[in-house]
Amino acid sequence: QVQLVESGGGLVQAGGSLRVACAASGRTFSRYTMAWFRQAPGKEREFAAAISGSGLSTYYADSVKGRFTISRDNAKNTVYLQMNSLKPEDTAVYYCAAVQDRPLSSRSGLAALYDYWGQGTQVTVSS
Repeated sequence: QVQLVESGGGLVQAGGSLRVACAASGRTFSRYTMAWFRQAPGKEREFAAAISGSGLSTYYADSVKGRFTISRDNAKNTVYLQMNSLKPEDTAVYYCAAVQDRPLSSRSGLAALYDYWGQGTQVTVSS
């Protein structure tokens, strides 16, 4: 069992920055691949970024590459998403997700891969 709780969402102006966090409870956090997804009103859930259990490998959607950075602190059982140069189209509920660790690939961007999900945190970017 893994429980995930997101925090750090809020309202930010276009061009600004925000960091969201996901705290995990349960055993062996470092043995899970972690990811961030987002869902805007009326749209399907969209992959943003993934990170391997060790933190040594990352994978990003083209829409966020160069602007967002995923990282993790296994000593704190926490994964982060640093979001810079935010755009109104980044407005969404941001969810973290976990699956037992595996090499990152294009499959890492599929929501169906992940077994555990947080409740989400709202990020709103104003124009």
